[in-house]
Amino acid sequence: MNFPKPDAAAVTALAPTGTLRAAINLSNFLLVSSVADDGTPTGVSPDMASALASALGVPIEFQTYPNPGDVADAAQSGEWDVGNIGAEPARAEFIEFTEAYAEIESTYLVPAGSPITSFAEADQPGVRISVKERAAYALWLERNLEHATLVESESIDTSFDIFVDQGLEALAGLRPRLVADAERLPGARLLPGKFSAVQQAIGTPKGRDRAGIVYLRQFVAAAKTSGVVANLIETHGAAGLSVGPLASP
Repeated sequence: MNFPKPDAAAVTALAPTGTLRAAINLSNFLLVSSVADDGTPTGVSPDMASALASALGVPIEFQTYPNPGDVADAAQSGEWDVGNIGAEPARAEFIEFTEAYAEIESTYLVPAGSPITSFAEADQPGVRISVKERAAYALWLERNLEHATLVESESIDTSFDIFVDQGLEALAGLRPRLVADAERLPGARLLPGKFSAVQQAIGTPKGRDRAGIVYLRQFVAAAKTSGVVANLIETHGAAGLSVGPLASP
């Protein structure tokens, strides 16, 4: 499609070296479906970054990271120009975000026989919730849980192992991954609904010319309203990923 044409100030703000350095979080299989032998990622997130580079009229260079926490950390060291990660208040202290171009429901998996049937019942004293540290949904839980205890681990796989091995009361995660995890645990079930939705957005480090973030927000809005994001989700078979809500007029 024809995205809004950026002015020179926006291009300079977003690609000061003449190349768009795009940070990609490799840990979310809905957003990055595969990685080539040369390290080039494929999926909704890389394709969004490539479309942005094309709209800016500059080449792209992918900066890949094993998890979103590392992407956020690298924003402060100048390693990338735009980063595709969940928009969270803790990250917004040093990253300016667009509205979400896509979102993913977060919920709990509970073991067979669990008496927990709602999110309110999960937030009680004595309830231990396994979670991957620094994931967007983990940051949300840190801000919002009042009584339950978070048990954090380094990876999604480890959070599942701890949930099972230590007999924890719940496992927090993205619904598509938890659906697969439930198949490995007879009797386990997902709680209906969501406690939050990860707002997958595009960010740029704070302190740059405002023309950059202004253009990014125009780009994301156009990608959603034109069907670009929906087409990418369909093309990559990213079931569980949905187009982010449109901004209020």
